[in-house]
Amino acid sequence: MKSLMHTFLLSTLFGMCLNVNAITASPQNWWVGMQSKQLQIMLHEPNVAKQQWQLESHAGVELTSITHTDNPNYAFLNLAINPSAKPGVLVFSSKSGERFEYQLHARKANSSKRSGFNSSDTIYLINPDRFANGDNSNDTIQGMLEAANPQERGGRHGGDIQGVINALPYLQKLGVTQLWLTPPLENDMPSYSYHGYAITDFYNIDPRMGSNELYRELSAKAKQHGIGMVMDLVLNHFGSKHEWMTDKPTADWINFNGDFANGKHATSHARQTIQDPHASEFDKRQFSDGWFVATMPDLNQRQPLLATYLIQNAIWWIEYADLSGIRVDTYSYSDKAFLADWTKAIMTEYPDFNIVGEEWTSNPAIASYWQAGKVNNDGYTSSLPSVMDFSLQEALIQALNEDESWNTGWVKVYQSIANDFLYPNPDNLLVFADNHDMSRVYTELKQDLAKTKMAMTLLLTTRGIAQMYYGTEVLLDNTGSNDHGDIRIDFPGGFAGQTVNAFTGKGLTNAQRDMHQTLRTLLNFRKQSAALGYGKLTHFSPQQGIYSYARIADEQIVLVFLNKNKQAKNWSLEYMQEVLKLHTTATNLFTKQQINLTDAITLAPMSATVLVIE
Repeated sequence: MKSLMHTFLLSTLFGMCLNVNAITASPQNWWVGMQSKQLQIMLHEPNVAKQQWQLESHAGVELTSITHTDNPNYAFLNLAINPSAKPGVLVFSSKSGERFEYQLHARKANSSKRSGFNSSDTIYLINPDRFANGDNSNDTIQGMLEAANPQERGGRHGGDIQGVINALPYLQKLGVTQLWLTPPLENDMPSYSYHGYAITDFYNIDPRMGSNELYRELSAKAKQHGIGMVMDLVLNHFGSKHEWMTDKPTADWINFNGDFANGKHATSHARQTIQDPHASEFDKRQFSDGWFVATMPDLNQRQPLLATYLIQNAIWWIEYADLSGIRVDTYSYSDKAFLADWTKAIMTEYPDFNIVGEEWTSNPAIASYWQAGKVNNDGYTSSLPSVMDFSLQEALIQALNEDESWNTGWVKVYQSIANDFLYPNPDNLLVFADNHDMSRVYTELKQDLAKTKMAMTLLLTTRGIAQMYYGTEVLLDNTGSNDHGDIRIDFPGGFAGQTVNAFTGKGLTNAQRDMHQTLRTLLNFRKQSAALGYGKLTHFSPQQGIYSYARIADEQIVLVFLNKNKQAKNWSLEYMQEVLKLHTTATNLFTKQQINLTDAITLAPMSATVLVIE
C-alpha cells in the first residue's frame, strides 16, 4: 500500500480542467525547526520525473534541486527549510499545470530535548498480533494478501494496537515503563507476516494492527500511564511484496540486483567479518549484502537516496509518534558506514534519545564495537548508544542449568559482566532473559519456577536497561517446540475463548501467581529505586553456589544474593564490608522483614534475596 496519496488539486488553467492524478510523497509531511535544514521528498508516480516541478513561494523554504534516477517513475525534491520557516502548506506545481500540497507542521515543544529510555527503565516486549485482540473487525482486511488464521501457529491471530491500548492499566500496575512492539508496520505478504519484519510500507501501520493515528494514540495514552514507546525499525531488509521489487527507485536499490538466486545470495551470518582484520572483501559482502530469505530482500544502504530515505523515516516516526526510543533489528547486517551516518543524524536531532541495536553475538568484543564511544582499531566511529547483551543472556541460562564448579555455574555470569571493560557504557546495555526470537526463559530453565525467579531477579537488579518478554510474568512456555509461532504464543486473556486471563488473574496456577507477584514487586521497586536506576555495580566472585552483588547510590544500597543450593545457607556478610558502609540493617524486598546485617543472614534454598538499605 502506498505511504500517502496526495491527490492533485482540481484547478483551471486557461479555462481547461486538469485530470485528477495521485502521487505518493515520502515522507508524507515534515516539521519546521529541525536541526537539519535538509529535506528530501521522494515522489512516486508513473513518469513523475518528466514533470518540471517548482515550489510556489513559501518564506524560509527553498527547492534547491531535483534528483532524477534511471527510473522515470521517481523524482527526489531536495529542499532547504531554514530556521525562519513557518508551519503551513507547501504548494508544488509543474509547468504543465499539475499541483500538489505538502504540509509542514510545528514541532511539539522541546521535541529535540526528549529523553530516551535509560537504565532506570524496564522495556516490555510485545508481539502485537499475539498479545490482545482489541478490535476483531480488522482481523482480516479485504484486498490484503493474508487473512487471519488463529489456528495456524505461523498465521495471523488478530492481536492489534487497540489490544495494547486496552492493556495499558495492566502494564502500568505490573510496573513496566517502556513498550517495545515488534514492527506494526504494513507487512502485506502472502503468509507468515504477523511478525512484522517483512515491511511493505515504511510509513504506514498495517491496517490489521490499526492505523497511524491509533499508533500515535497508543503512544500518547501510554505516556499518561508512565510508559514510553520504543519503535522497532528495520534498516537491513524489507518484504518482497513491496512495490520496490517491481518498480525500484534506482537500479542499485536492492543488493545483488534484487535476485536471491535460489539462496546463492543468502547472508552468511558471519558478523565477525566486520571486525576481522584478515577478512576477505568477498566474505564481508556476503554477510552485509546477503539476504535473510527470499521473502526479505536486502537493501543497499550505500545508495545515497535510500540512505536519506531511511534516516528521514526514523526521524519522521520519532516526531509523529512521540517516541522515546528505537530498537534496530539485525543492526550489524546493514552497511556500517551508513549505520554511522544514520545513528549520528538521529542523535544530532535528539541528543538525549536512545537507540538499541540488535547484534546477536555472545562475544562482547564484537558487540562493543558498535557502541558509541568505543575506540576501534579500524577507526570506525559509531553513534549508537546501546547494544543488546546477548553474552549475559547466554551466560545466565548456562549458569542456572549447570552444576557449580570453578568454571561452570554462576562464574559464567560473573565473567560475562567482568567483560564490561570492553564497553564504553555498560550501564546502557539492554539485558534480557529471552525475546521473540528464542525459547522462553521458563522453557530454557526446564520449567523450574525457582530458577526463573532467580534469572528475572538478576536481570531486574544488575546494571543496564532491563527488557522483559510479554507473558514471562505468567510463565508462558514453549516446551517441546522451538517454532517461532509457539515462542510467540497468545497472551492468556487477550483473545476470545481463552479460559485463563492474565489481565484479571482468572485461572492462573499458583506458580503463575507467584511469578506474577514476584515480578510486580521487582518492577515497581525498580521504577523508584535510585540504586537500580543509576547506582554503581559491585559484584563478588561466586562462592558455594551463591552469586552476590550490590547496587550503590548515595541514598540507597541494594544487596542481591542468588542461592542455587538446594539447602538454606547461613551467610556471613563479612566479605561485603566495602559496600555496606557501616550500615547494620536492611529490609527484605519480598518479605518486608528487617534484617540484621551484623549477623549471618539466612538464604533460602534456590532463591533470590534482595535487601534494601535506605
